Amino acid sequence: MVQLNYAHYSNFVSDHIWTVPIILIIVGAIIAFICFLGCCGALKENSCMILSFAILAVIIFFFEIGLGVAGYLKHAALSEIMEGQFNSTMKEYNERKENRDAWSLLQSEMDCCGTFGPKDWEPIFHNNSLPPACCTIINLNEAQDCTVVHAHTEGCLNKLLTFLDSKTLTLAGVVLGVAGIQLLTILFACCLFRSFRRSYRAV
Repeated sequence: MVQLNYAHYSNFVSDHIWTVPIILIIVGAIIAFICFLGCCGALKENSCMILSFAILAVIIFFFEIGLGVAGYLKHAALSEIMEGQFNSTMKEYNERKENRDAWSLLQSEMDCCGTFGPKDWEPIFHNNSLPPACCTIINLNEAQDCTVVHAHTEGCLNKLLTFLDSKTLTLAGVVLGVAGIQLLTILFACCLFRSFRRSYRAV
């Protein structure tokens, strides 16, 4: 969901942070394979497959914990990273079409203007005008272009940070839930392994 619905904000967030959803998709695919291995081992009562499942599941579990810690540390520096991205894309607003499109989309969807406010555009627009996306409605009797008078007063950085924080909490909750289920599955696999080993010894 994060990758499909919110990737158009990637211009304003570091690539290192935006790779987290991709990594989680890959980890999910690996977990699906490991679970298939565990199911086959349980159905065939194969202790070797069960042991392999448990070991791989433990490795993935610790990888997820490491990913969560790294994500938390990166999130602590998210505001500073995003401010740098905002400033660099704003400076290249007139030179690069992708930056213009990204700013237009962000300001239209978030009802915001500039990094911290409309005045951030003064070095880019020297004629007191602003990007059209900064204004929702312009009264043509008052002005032909979007200006500070008609623009959204709130900056985009705080709005995008608040938006991403809400999604981060959801993502963190899902990851913790999955990790908890994995831990229970690992314990269950260990019990199965011991049970199968006892059965083989009895035979």
